[in-house]
Amino acid sequence: MHQTPYLTEAEITAGLEEVKRSPDDHGSLNAIVIRPASNHRISLEQCRLSPEGGTEGDAWARGCWLKLPDGRPHPDVQICIMNSRMIDLLAVEKDRWELAGDNLFIDLNLSRENLRAGQFLSIGECVIEITEQSHNGCAKFSQRFGPAALKVVNSPSGKQLRLRGIYAKVIQAGDVRVGDLITKL
Repeated sequence: MHQTPYLTEAEITAGLEEVKRSPDDHGSLNAIVIRPASNHRISLEQCRLSPEGGTEGDAWARGCWLKLPDGRPHPDVQICIMNSRMIDLLAVEKDRWELAGDNLFIDLNLSRENLRAGQFLSIGECVIEITEQSHNGCAKFSQRFGPAALKVVNSPSGKQLRLRGIYAKVIQAGDVRVGDLITKL
């Protein structure tokens, strides 16, 4: 049951100034979450990212909503990423970040202007590539963070800033840890 009050659209809009202060080129990994099963989340201090498993331990490798013609999960949606300042604003409490369902919460400007499809990022031992696949808010996102949150993230400016997040695929496997530096390559 929902106990944390939802933010209003005005409160979210006011909080976007802090989100927009996210760094452009060098950020940090602030949280890691895997989804081993539907509606089940586990926060981790470190994990392995790989082209075969995505965020290892996450359900993506066993199948996801976007598939290749041969039925395998599509690599363009391997890693779900959300701006940590945005989730901090919406979730109100850090223990609610994982409800967003993203794998990596990073302090980096995710806007279309700053990160284009094909942009490489290094995180820990890994290199990931930003994909073109859109990440949109849904009914579950609205249920968890409120209708105003859904409205803001799915608005034209919310999509330009990618407030709901982005997808990436793993190019170079390796371990990542909370606190790792993220660098645009």
